[in-house]
Amino acid sequence: MTSTNRSTATTLQGSDLLTAGKADVVRIRERTRRRRLWRLALAFGTIDGYLWYRYATDNPLQLPSLGPDWVIWLPIFVLIVAIVLMMMLPLFSGRSPHILVQPEEIEVGLDEVRGLDTQVDEIARSLDVFLGYATFRNELGGNPRRGILFEGPPGTGKTYLARAMAKQAGVPFLFISAPAFQSMWFGMTGSRIRSFFKRLRKLARKEGGAIGFIEEIDAIGADRGSLGAVPYPTGLGRTTSRMLGPGGSGMVNELLIQLQSFDQPQFLQRVKTRVVEWVNGFLPPGRRVFGTKPRYNNILLIAATNRADNLDPALVRPGRFDRRLYFDAPTKQARRDLIDFFLVRKAHHSQLDDDAVRERLAHDTFRYTPVMIEHLFDESLLVALRAGRREMNVEDVYEAKLTEEIGIKQAVTYTEGDRTAVATHEAGHATVAYFWGKGRRLEVLSIIKRRDSLGLLAHGDEEEKFTRSRSEIESHVAIALGGMAAEELFLGESGTGPAADLAAATQLAAQMVGALGMAGSLISFEAIAEGLIGSKNLVGKVLADPDGKQRVEDILSTQKERVLALLDERRDVVVALRDALIERDELVRDEILQVIEGALAARGRA
Repeated sequence: MTSTNRSTATTLQGSDLLTAGKADVVRIRERTRRRRLWRLALAFGTIDGYLWYRYATDNPLQLPSLGPDWVIWLPIFVLIVAIVLMMMLPLFSGRSPHILVQPEEIEVGLDEVRGLDTQVDEIARSLDVFLGYATFRNELGGNPRRGILFEGPPGTGKTYLARAMAKQAGVPFLFISAPAFQSMWFGMTGSRIRSFFKRLRKLARKEGGAIGFIEEIDAIGADRGSLGAVPYPTGLGRTTSRMLGPGGSGMVNELLIQLQSFDQPQFLQRVKTRVVEWVNGFLPPGRRVFGTKPRYNNILLIAATNRADNLDPALVRPGRFDRRLYFDAPTKQARRDLIDFFLVRKAHHSQLDDDAVRERLAHDTFRYTPVMIEHLFDESLLVALRAGRREMNVEDVYEAKLTEEIGIKQAVTYTEGDRTAVATHEAGHATVAYFWGKGRRLEVLSIIKRRDSLGLLAHGDEEEKFTRSRSEIESHVAIALGGMAAEELFLGESGTGPAADLAAATQLAAQMVGALGMAGSLISFEAIAEGLIGSKNLVGKVLADPDGKQRVEDILSTQKERVLALLDERRDVVVALRDALIERDELVRDEILQVIEGALAARGRA
């Protein structure tokens, strides 16, 4: 167990504030339950007493008589009711469309969350203050957090952690998607927002606290000062309008008001305040009666988004969303914890119980989110079922991984010339990757068509890395150019195959020139401000500059010359890989190394 896990466990299990806060929540919920029972008993008692009174006075209840002409009046009555309902339809639209989840309905608590140790540790401390708000306010003089913003890529566990948080706190959880606030009726969007927060306050009073969760808050909380046009995300040169008119601005304004008004007084308290104000109108200043402050509502609002930079600045200031918690793809240790967690629940072969196999899986799923890891195992089970087995093995997992990342295999029959060209191309990539791929591991070499790729070389880092040196980037450029160089050496000319490789190599070279200072200039093209509708395109900026374009060309030309020299020297390795691909279509991990090492051994014997 890591130190982070120990810290989280200590926070969850050993906190006096958390223990006392939970006791307060239980006490308030029990008080609310008893009040409900008393009200129910009073209601039934009143009805029962009335019925006994009618029975004792020999005046029993009778069904009302509609009279002989009720059939004539029925259509008119139905029409009036229909008209009234249609007129009231906008009012019904103002109700909050949230989903209420009680803590008993949530299966996973914070102590069962995997892969989010840092976030769980921070949330546990926030729960300390949330549940122990009375001590924090009255004895320490602090203001509890009222809002937490979860930001990060999709599938990183934001909604999952919010539900686990409600389970741990033992309070109701109100879930709503931000687009659900929007209504076709004018003014009803703001009414839905008010209704949501009103429901939160009511639950907090009855249950000792309540947690609200707004998914995709950027749908209603976008910056009110946004410009009218933004780049289309596909980068195809299109633009999309994002004019934020009075309706959108009104949503943000209403949200800001509600976030600042958690402690609105109840109806009876408002009546009492009005009476006090009326009485004070007749009293001198020194003898006026002081009203009561609004009751503190123990509410914690959580919002999630993967576009936090687009939110209005007023939303993320202290007092509204006090804490911004970032969710990133899990680390290797976190992925290992997730793999262990998911495999307990999924049928698998005993080979997946091997610690070394699980460590390799944790390494190979770099940048995978928790949702992606679980989905990978689900797809692996489907692969096993198609093969007639009821449990997945390692080969199933890697087959599913390759399918998810690159695409499914397509049954395409190559001509003899195409088959040779594709095999030569991929053999060139693999040869350069083997000799110059610093810290790279060859995983799959294939000439099977997947999506728009006729063949592929999949290679990854031996160790999980977050930075790259200049020599490593240059080796990536060289690997990308290996296919083109192999075609020119062995086929006399290159074809259409290297198109994607040249795009990747150009992008890497442009980054070296325009962003990383690795090509003789320290000027960063990233510092150039974006236009109103211009997309962020570092390659375009670099290639638009004559000096930058020349530096990119120099990098690509230099690496291509090096690759040509290498492949000319290692022709036997390229030929061995090419022939193996033509014979077997696909080589996986150790099979690639066996072919290369066999070619090198034959050279040594010669």
